[in-house]
Amino acid sequence: MKKEKILAALAALAQESRLDVFRMLVQSGPDGIPAGEIGAKLGVPSPTLSFHLNHLKHAGLVRCRRDSRSIIYSADYVAMNDLISYLMENCCRGNAEQCAPAACKPPPTTNVKQRLRTAERGKVNA
Repeated sequence: MKKEKILAALAALAQESRLDVFRMLVQSGPDGIPAGEIGAKLGVPSPTLSFHLNHLKHAGLVRCRRDSRSIIYSADYVAMNDLISYLMENCCRGNAEQCAPAACKPPPTTNVKQRLRTAERGKVNA
């Protein structure tokens, strides 16, 4: 992916409403959502939503299609994955396995009281 496309995509996502719209489209799956439903769920007026959707479309992050009288918008998953791949390229000096598990690994499933008792014991022993 060329830098110009990367910059356009990042610039499009660097606005709160557009980020909200894009996240909603990603969550909706490949079938997408009608524009009216997006506006209703996010509380964005139609002209404003149209502006943001056009910005995301111009950046190559969303697609649209007409279905009867509705315009259905969906995330362009290929473009999204290309953007993420570009950002993650050469992560951890080309050894992504080295850093990915640590970043994604959930914390241990100990309860809060047990962690507090352990922390208190550490303070007493120190």
